[in-house]
Amino acid sequence: MPSLAILHSRSFQGFNAPLVSVEAHISNSTLPRFSIVGLPETAVKESKDRVHSAIINSRFFFPYDRITINLAPADVPKEGGRFDLAIALSILIASNQIKAENVTDYEFAGELALSGELRRIQGALPFALATQQAGKKLIISRDSADEAALHPGLTVLPANNLLEVCAHLQKQTFLIPHTFTPATLTQDDETDLSDVKGHFQAKRALEIAAAGGHSVLMVGPPGTGKTMLAQRFPGLLPLLTHEEALEVAAIYSLSRQAASFHWRKRPFRMPHHTASYVALVGGNNPPIPGEVSLAHQGILFLDELGEFNAKTLETLREPLENGCINIARAGNTLHFPARFQLLAAMNPCPCGYANDHEIACKCTPDKIKRYQTRISGPLLDRIDIHLTLPRPSPHTLLDETIASGESSKAIRDRVEKTQQMQWTRQKKLNSQLSSHELLSQHPLSNALKQRLNMAITRFHFSPRSYCRLLKVARTLADLAGSPEIQLDHLEESLSFRHSP
Repeated sequence: MPSLAILHSRSFQGFNAPLVSVEAHISNSTLPRFSIVGLPETAVKESKDRVHSAIINSRFFFPYDRITINLAPADVPKEGGRFDLAIALSILIASNQIKAENVTDYEFAGELALSGELRRIQGALPFALATQQAGKKLIISRDSADEAALHPGLTVLPANNLLEVCAHLQKQTFLIPHTFTPATLTQDDETDLSDVKGHFQAKRALEIAAAGGHSVLMVGPPGTGKTMLAQRFPGLLPLLTHEEALEVAAIYSLSRQAASFHWRKRPFRMPHHTASYVALVGGNNPPIPGEVSLAHQGILFLDELGEFNAKTLETLREPLENGCINIARAGNTLHFPARFQLLAAMNPCPCGYANDHEIACKCTPDKIKRYQTRISGPLLDRIDIHLTLPRPSPHTLLDETIASGESSKAIRDRVEKTQQMQWTRQKKLNSQLSSHELLSQHPLSNALKQRLNMAITRFHFSPRSYCRLLKVARTLADLAGSPEIQLDHLEESLSFRHSP
């Protein structure tokens, strides 16, 4: 009777899913014992009870001998219930209750219920990506099949319970490969920018931001439409490509929020200002993505920016600059993508009415200064467009004869054309250009250099501000169809560099 069986599954390490060999050895013993080794976490250790009941309730015999399960390699932490199916099958094969051929062609993922039913796992899509790269087939719970089948080229075999998997391995009743085509939410489902009356400069700024991937800070009194404008910003952006959507779906798979992601729709995340730094950038043990990663390839909107904890806001520096976030734990560092567009909105002071021409501000100068300095200079430096929103007049809001401006679709058509121009020219959006790429690919005329020197001297721009100023000017030139940055593009870019 064979006493050793080896199957394969995968561990959970962020975007990585390292291979894990599930080895089962059964030996005769007067004292039955069931042990799991290989750096298992608590949830993995508890699989002993789930596997025991699942095997018995699936009408198999549980061997009352010495059973040792080794999850190799031993130095990789193992979490969750994803190994349940592989552990149960390895025991059944090692005890000669099922005769499985070619088990090396498969990888297994699924948490077992006590009845033997299979439940979904966290991180099914990264698991599937790694399985496809290894050239194997994936047997997984039916609840996770849609998520795993998002990756083309992978054979996904969904099963409802342990018995179905055993029947397939013994070539009695075969599992049917699963295919899944996600429904795409069309852009017509978005709220429209034409719903916002007035604020034509703000709409212009949002078009520029959408076309070049730039970040925006909106400052204005309460009720001026800052949140309304931000919520309509996704409608200005093109849909995600298949590769981008797959990457975003993998992030949501890791965070147990797969149901909240609509295929090819850009994410729009709006965390509350009481969010901790762990909620914003990710963390816990094992680490899971935070809001900056859930907004990858989409928008992170921070409303009431001045109310966020200052230390929490400082964690945005790295992802704004590098497009990724690194989370370090003892013996392990995980990398999550976080290339998002930052939209932020804040009041000019605690009461919200500083510099307002209709309502008097009740804040002292010191109070206003303390409020505004909650957002540090280095963070403001990383925001491309600074925009002051005035209070719209009642006449603008109530007069139906006043035009609301262009629709989101009309603006989106220009944005798509401009972005395509940038991808063709430099394989990235203008906001992602390095300073070297920006200056070498887009040389400035002497007149532009002279105007820039004047602006740097007057406004005390840092080198980072200087580069971001030129990136916005380059986007303005692209929108105008100009091969070079002109003086009027630079002047308009300068108009969007006013800090609160």
